[in-house]
Order: sequence, then structure tokens, then C-alpha cells
Amino acid sequence: DYPTPNALAVFLHSELVGAAPAPQPRVALAASTDEPVAIVGMACRFPGGIGSPEELWNLMASGGDAVSGFPVDRGWDLDGLYDPDPERSGTTYSQYGGFLTDVAGFDAAFFGISPREALAMSPQQRLLLETCWEALESAGIDPASLRGSQTGVFAGAWNQGYDAVWQSPELEGYALTGSVTSIISGRIAYTFGLEGPAVTVDTACSSSLVALHLAIQAVRAGECDLALAGGVTVMATPAGFTGFSRQRGLSVDGRCKAFSTESDGFGLAEGVGVLLVEPLSLARERGHQVLAVVRGSAVNQDGASNGLTAPNGPSQQRVIRQALASAGLTPADVDAVEAHGTGTPLGDPIEAQALLATYGKERGADRPLWLGSVKSNIGHTQAAAGVAGVIKMVEAMRHGILPATLHAAEPTDQVDWSSGGVELLSQAREWPVDGRPRRAGVSSFGISGTNAHVILEEVPAPEPAAGSVPVVEVSGPVSWVVSGKSEGVVGEQARRLRSRVEADPGLAPVDVAFSLASGRSVFEHRAVVTGRDRDELLAGLGALAAGEPSVGVVTGSALPVGSRSVFVFPGQGSQWLGMGVELYESSPVFARRLDECAAALEPWTDWDLLEVLRGGDLERVEVVQPALWAVMVSLAEVWRAHGVEPDAVVGHSQGEIAAAVVAGGLSLEDGARVVALRSRLLTGLSGGGGMLSVRLSAEGVRERLVEWPLVSVAAVNGPAQTVVAGPPEDLTSLQEAFEAAGVRARMVPVDYASHSAQVEVLEAELVAELKGIRPQSGSVPLYSTVTGDWLDVSEMDAAYWYRNLRATVRFEDAVRGLLASGHRAFVEVSPHPVLVPGLQDTLDDTPGAGVVLETLRRDSGDAFRLATALAHA
Repeated sequence: DYPTPNALAVFLHSELVGAAPAPQPRVALAASTDEPVAIVGMACRFPGGIGSPEELWNLMASGGDAVSGFPVDRGWDLDGLYDPDPERSGTTYSQYGGFLTDVAGFDAAFFGISPREALAMSPQQRLLLETCWEALESAGIDPASLRGSQTGVFAGAWNQGYDAVWQSPELEGYALTGSVTSIISGRIAYTFGLEGPAVTVDTACSSSLVALHLAIQAVRAGECDLALAGGVTVMATPAGFTGFSRQRGLSVDGRCKAFSTESDGFGLAEGVGVLLVEPLSLARERGHQVLAVVRGSAVNQDGASNGLTAPNGPSQQRVIRQALASAGLTPADVDAVEAHGTGTPLGDPIEAQALLATYGKERGADRPLWLGSVKSNIGHTQAAAGVAGVIKMVEAMRHGILPATLHAAEPTDQVDWSSGGVELLSQAREWPVDGRPRRAGVSSFGISGTNAHVILEEVPAPEPAAGSVPVVEVSGPVSWVVSGKSEGVVGEQARRLRSRVEADPGLAPVDVAFSLASGRSVFEHRAVVTGRDRDELLAGLGALAAGEPSVGVVTGSALPVGSRSVFVFPGQGSQWLGMGVELYESSPVFARRLDECAAALEPWTDWDLLEVLRGGDLERVEVVQPALWAVMVSLAEVWRAHGVEPDAVVGHSQGEIAAAVVAGGLSLEDGARVVALRSRLLTGLSGGGGMLSVRLSAEGVRERLVEWPLVSVAAVNGPAQTVVAGPPEDLTSLQEAFEAAGVRARMVPVDYASHSAQVEVLEAELVAELKGIRPQSGSVPLYSTVTGDWLDVSEMDAAYWYRNLRATVRFEDAVRGLLASGHRAFVEVSPHPVLVPGLQDTLDDTPGAGVVLETLRRDSGDAFRLATALAHA
């Protein structure tokens, strides 16, 4: 019915988009022209293998030089490209520059892009996709959470000729979207689902700083409350080298010797940098870390100056004064300027004179304006130059150090430095705090004549609000979460994380855990590394990276989207002496709930819950059942405190009492009353019966019971997990018969026969004892193992609790019913997983089933065991 592939594509797209849940819109900010704008996230790639702002800072702080020879992975004719004679057409006299490594190393599948489309896409698009994602995550924002939001994108870029690199008929359909610069910002907005302004800025070398200026204006005008701003340049061909060689604009060694007597031209480089900005007040409200504040910015044009591409001093002075006016500051309020500083004999003197005329006037000799240029470290990154300078100065303010500008031992003699208080940073200097915030200016001047200047200011940490929760030390095990869109990526993430942590011994394990678990997308393939200290965590990461099994390392893949979870509460059998005691000492949530359970049991028991758990008599039914109930209810509270909320609950035999409490249908007091009084009545049956677990289907068991009419099926736990109850002597002979037939059968350690005719003598007394309970509809759906269907907890009155004790436990039916309704994760909430085998058998027997999870294990109930259980979840 669709005449063209495109028509079908439009239909499919509308269907897919229409099926997606609508995102919650972010609140738009009202226009405020003087609202301070905060930088809350940064990401970058620069020459020398630099992959983060931290790595850029390390290079600058160490005085590193990232300039290198030409790349060998781009198909350039390196032998024919170099010629020392700059007049020869199509050659370059410089063999050096600042180059990104592995510009083709793009994970297209991560962004849902086909390999063919990725090949046609300019590497500038690819790199911006990656760095925009990283900038959002660095701010603690899950990029997927912004879909449908008014987030803006402002990207500085210019065409670097990638469309000339590939000439394949198969890629012609992607030519427009792959190389046109306007698509660069649109690609980001489309991929992330952002609906704010999306603008690609091409003002040549000032592009990224102009993009930041426009982003700030948009945020202040209320057009968006969050914006990505930055720039990118990747040289797909050596055309820049050959063109600037003809103009004699390059330095022979590829270095930018900014403001130096050695200035002989600039060194071409490439890179990408992205900043995430939002109003300062909103950043505080959302809890985002503020890296710096943009106090003011300005953009202007040279106009009819001394040449279309030549720098213009008066225009540079004007843009600086405009930025100061926009910030409400005087020149004396700024400590340093990150200059455009390309290292050309023409441009640097003009820029220095503009700085002397603005920042340098009326400035004391004891407090000069410090001048530097990151281009001396990495080269001139063109459309990314301005954002590189911003990242440099943000990091410098945070570290309190002004890094040295390389190749600047002697300031250029073409400038009268004595005319103002400006000094070149020929060596690194401390950046002192003198009672006011550190401030810096950043300049970018485009070959197009468009100039930009931005003023940055550090922001001290806000004072803690009155009554706020203090930061506390976290003891016990810590878990680090990593994930990826493929299994192999998870190991690579582990390797990168280990390298990052090893490089910074000051990183606290709990801080790493928080950063990994908050504001990040979680992908299908996952791993959790749990350790008691830094060494254990690093060892776990090493094992994960190597694909080796290790204690504390859990790996797996996610269930389908929409899968629901179930809390499963077993009956008797999971108890052990000391259960919950270690957790009581380490988990405030568990301890608080267990204390509440103890208080609820006190009116109905003559023993103390904590004393029993620590060393009491867990053989008596009137003790073990209430104790198990209390531990299970408290463990459920721990799961919930860690963010695991059940979509349904199910209970096996007396486990239904805990399920009803967790569902919200029975109060804690009524739950305690039911479990205490009912278990006390069971003591009257002691010695008269027993229970036998048989590894056989219920049908197979019933066929054998013809010879033992007093034995009945008590519980059906799975396709081959059946429990029978009856007189002890009958169970003994039945066990012998099963074992003789090769069927595994074992006695359950109880001396009464629940879920058999023996309990009928208790009906009248039990109903009378429980007459006062007041069940109500719960907040969590409950699947009954008595009825084999969903049940409103308000129906679980005194009569129901007798039926729960008498009727066959239809656990397998309940599990199959839950699976049929989309429940895929079954969490056994108990001190030991007694129902897991039956559960697993049922899931194995069901197509497309899910997973079974444990909580504690016998003699393993500490915080590490709990952390491991959460890791599996």
C-alpha cells in the first residue's frame, strides 16, 4: 500500500515514535537577561590522545606538547605532500600538526546508526555525538532522559572536505546528511531527541566561542533551560596545510609560539570540545556540580577593516569591553586571559596591543594580567579553539594554577609590554585567592572577522542549608556498575574505569560508585563489581576486563523492557541460627524494620525476637514462623530502600502473611498477630504428622498416593517439585517406595502435617483467634497460592488464613500466572533460597521466561552478601 520506500519509512517512524512513552517535559526557564549561567559539564578530544578535560589539564600542568607528525591512517600521500618550497602547488612545507587519534573509531551501533550512514557521516558529526553524550553524563544527566526536552544545541564547525574523501555510489543517499555543516547540530538534536534551538555556527576559528555566546543568550532568554555548546574540527584532507603553506602562514615545526620572539606562524590542529550550560539557580536546584560561571560574553565583527582576513585591534578592544560590560565587571576584576594566541607575527602583536589597551591600563605592577594560550600545547584547533581555551581556564581555576605557555621564554619585541600591566605566562604560577572569585577571559578571533570574548568566574561551593543531611563516611562493601550495548564493551569499560581509578589514588570508592550509578544510561549488557575496599574493587575490574570469573563480579544482560518484578516469600525451611543478625548491625533500614516487627510480635509471644535470632530455639514452630516472618518483612524493606519496588507479591504457605504485609493489605500488627497465633495453634499438631518433598510432578505423586490415602499433596512448587503431608509412618514407607523407583525424596524437618486433613481440627479456634484483624486493599497486587489467581488483600480475613493452612499450596500455578501477565524477575525475599529450584524449573518450562534472584544464604547474611544479591538484580 506504500508507493515508495520513503512512504513506508515515514509510516514506520510514526508508528515507532507514537508507541514510545511520552517524556516528562522539563520546566522552561522564564527569560532573565542577567541570570548567571553555569557550566555544569565538559567533554573533549584533543591531540596527543587526550580524551577528557582531566587529561587536557594533565598535559598543560606538565608542560606537555601534543604536536606530532602527519597521521598515517587517513590515506594522505605523505611522500608527495611535503616540499620545503612553499610555492609548489599542492604541497606543504610543514610536516607537523596536532591530530586526533583514531578518528574512524566510532561505535555507530551505540547511537543506532547504520554502518553505511556512519561511513558517509563526517567524523566531526561522530565526535560531537560522543562528546555531547559524555558532557551530559559528566553533569550527572542521563542523556536518554532529555528526549522531548527543550535542550539546545549550539555547535561551531566548518566543512573540512570529508565529502571529497569517499566517492561511492552506495553512499550517495547520505551525502547531504553526512557532510553539510547545518546537519551537525541537527544530528545531535535528532539522535538525543532534543527540541530546543539547534544551530551550527561557522565563523571559522571563533565558531565554538560564538556558539557558547549564543547558547548563553538562549538560556537567558528562556528558549532553553539547558544547552550543549562547543565546536569541532577534523581535517579529513591536508588541504589546510597546502593552502596555508601557499600563504606562508604555518610554522615549520607545527608549534604555535604565542606572543614569542620565535613566532613564525601557527600550527594546524584538530579537536572537539563540548560544554553543558544552564542557569546557575537551576543548576543548584537540580544538584548539578557547577564547574564555573559565565559572567559575560560578547560577539562583534571587524567590519571594513584593514583586510578581510586580517585581525583588527580596535574591534578586539570593543569586544572585550562589551563582554566586561555584560559581566558588570572592570578590567581589574579579571586575573588572566586565555588569548587567541596563534603564534603569527601579524596576529599576536595586534591581540597583545588590544589586551594592553583594555585589561592592561591602570593596573598595578604587583597584579598584572596573566596571558597564555593553550595552542602552544595542542596547536590551533580551529573551530574548537575557543572551547579548548574555556576548558583550560575552568580547569585552571579549579586547580588554582595558571599553566605555562610553551615556547614563550622571550615575549615578542614587536609589542611595547611596558605600556600596560600584561605579562606572558612563560612559566606556571599559582592562582591565589584574594578575597574574590578567580576570573578569566577567553578570546577567539575568526578569519571571517567575527570576534568573541567570554568572561569566566569560579563559584565557591554553596553553604550547606540549615538542617541539611551531613556527608557521612560509608563503611562496608561498595558496588561499581558498568554497562554497554554489547558484551565486549562491558569489559572495555571495566578496563577504562580501572585505569582512571588507578591514576587518581584520591578517588574514594563510594564517590566512584555514586558517579557510576547516577545520571548515566544503563544498557543491556551489565556488570557489577563489589568489594570491601579499593584493592578488591580494582581486582574485580581487572578480572572483568580479562573475562575471568571472580568473587564479587556479577555479569548479565537485561530483561526485556516492561518486564515486571515479583517479591516471593517462602514458608518454613529457610531459617538458620543467626539469620539477619549481621545485617541488623550493618543496615539501618533492616534494623529499623526488624525492631518494628519485634514490637508488633511482643503482645503475642513470650520470647524476644533478637535473642532468638542470635541464639534461640528455632526448632519450635511457634518461634520459627514468626521469626521468619519478621526477617522476610525486613528484607523486603531493604530491597525497597535500594530502589527495587515489587510489581506483585506472592507467598508460599505462611509466606503469604509476609506478602500481605508487604503488599500493604495487612498492617504490621495484624501480620504479627496472624503469624504468632496461627503458629502457636500448630503446636497442638506436633508429633502427629510430617512432610515429604518429592522430586516429581504433582500428577506423578498423586498416582502413587492411592496406596496411602491419609497422605495428601500439600504443595506444588514446580513441574518436578511436590510436597506431601500425612502421618509419619506413611511418609516413611512412601519415601522408601519413591527411592526404590529412583525418585528423589527427602523429609522436611517438621513434625506436623500442614495443608492436610490434620489441620481441620484447628479451624474454629483459628478463625475465632483472628476475628479482629482488618485486612484492606493493598498498594501492590498479590497473587494467591490458595486460589491460584489475583486476590484483593481485603479478602484475606480470618477464614482465609485457615484456608491458607489447609489447602494445597498452588505455587507453580501462581508462578505461571505471573509469567503470563508479564512478570519476569522473581526475587526470593528470605534468609535462604528454598523456593529457587522450583521457581527455576517452572521458568525453564516456560518460553521467554525470566530470572530468579536470591537475597541471603544460610550462614551468609552480611552486607557483602546483600550487595551481591543487589548486584544480581
